Amino acid sequence: SPGSSRLIWSFPRNYGYWIYKLVPRWIFDIKQNLIIDSDLYLLHIEEHKIMDVGPANWQKACFVPTKSDTLVIGFRKWLNKYAGGQVDWRGKYNGVLPPTPPREQLMDRYWSHVVNCTSCSAAYKGFNVLEVVLRVVSIASIAIAAAAKQGAISTAARTAMVLMAVLFYASSRCLARFIYRNFHYHDYDHAFR
Repeated sequence: SPGSSRLIWSFPRNYGYWIYKLVPRWIFDIKQNLIIDSDLYLLHIEEHKIMDVGPANWQKACFVPTKSDTLVIGFRKWLNKYAGGQVDWRGKYNGVLPPTPPREQLMDRYWSHVVNCTSCSAAYKGFNVLEVVLRVVSIASIAIAAAAKQGAISTAARTAMVLMAVLFYASSRCLARFIYRNFHYHDYDHAFR
């Protein structure tokens, strides 16, 4: 629908290569999502600019000087020739785009990709379980160190348990940040890349 889109693409890949057997698919998806996210917000803003100048005058809103823009120019020419410059929505579109949502909602990876990708969904669930396990072990280590009688555990063992608890808790926080940035939202700004 206008204001919403879905990227469906195919990348020919030979799964017989050894690297594809060693590295899980979700790692490749994370890298590809960075590339897709780099243009997502920019394309959303461009859609609004094109609507402001009119679909037939899209060249006034978009600057496409490079050879890699040939497919975009070809598609726009085809759209002008066969569809009057825009998609026929069969009366379901009144010509006004919905307002721009916040960046976090617009670039949400979870609902746009992770839910639909078996590899990313499995990795997401596994990382969430690991995060909970790290926190439980951290709390359990502190509880055991605190509950043990003074002579039952040596001072060195007690110190090791507390350090382990701190390490596991810090690891769970780092993992939570990794999950959020790779499976929910990762802000991308062209100006800083």
